[in-house]
Amino acid sequence: MIEIKGLTKQFGKKPVVEDVSVTIEPGTITSFIGPNGAGKSTLLSMVSRLLEADTGEVLLDKNNIKKWKSSEFSKRVSILKQANFINVRLTVRELVSFGRYPYSRGRLKSEDEKFVDQALEYMNLTDMQDKLLDELSGGQKQRAFIAMVIAQDTDYILLDEPLNNLDMKHSVQIMKILRKLVDELGKTVVIVLHDINFASVYSDRIVALKDGKLVKNGPTHEIINSDALRDIYDMDIPIQEQNGCRICVYFNSQT
Repeated sequence: MIEIKGLTKQFGKKPVVEDVSVTIEPGTITSFIGPNGAGKSTLLSMVSRLLEADTGEVLLDKNNIKKWKSSEFSKRVSILKQANFINVRLTVRELVSFGRYPYSRGRLKSEDEKFVDQALEYMNLTDMQDKLLDELSGGQKQRAFIAMVIAQDTDYILLDEPLNNLDMKHSVQIMKILRKLVDELGKTVVIVLHDINFASVYSDRIVALKDGKLVKNGPTHEIINSDALRDIYDMDIPIQEQNGCRICVYFNSQT
């Protein structure tokens, strides 16, 4: 379990996250949603230790994440940032193999190779595993980075807008894979999403931020309703039921 307690972060005099407390339930997909500048990515960065909070704490299995050794923390929590740049020439397989570094320290064993193979297969990258990253489209690169995180085989997977640069087909593929990792392997996924329909269809829980503050937190069915969404986005968003899913029809909604 990950417990976020009173996290606050400001850049200069501007508060970006203000006194946010929330519990990430194990074995679930939890989506962070909210308008641009709501503090979603900053909150995720503090949970993953990429950014230090000004006040508050994050507990992993009741222990402050600051007290975890990096070698052990990286076996429990993986993070994919919003922007990923690599200057060296790598093949897809070499990139995905980096996910095994916490275990192999760069010397892959047969077990590590199996995790790499599995991650490549999950992301439909097996046929292009020997291609260089700079030969790939933006969407293909994104899938390769997600495969690297999957290969890391952590209990907690944190993803900051992983659907960026992906077309509809591959966005759905990614979300189905994340759902499979949770339902079949017991992983816990925390994901920053802009498209509230992906959050609605695939999430178990939703955490909504606005102006750095927590405004909604609960099971998906409690958050995906017009009243709650109006509080989050300041616009009226009609909801339609399709195949048991709540779909937000915001394309021509009135503000």
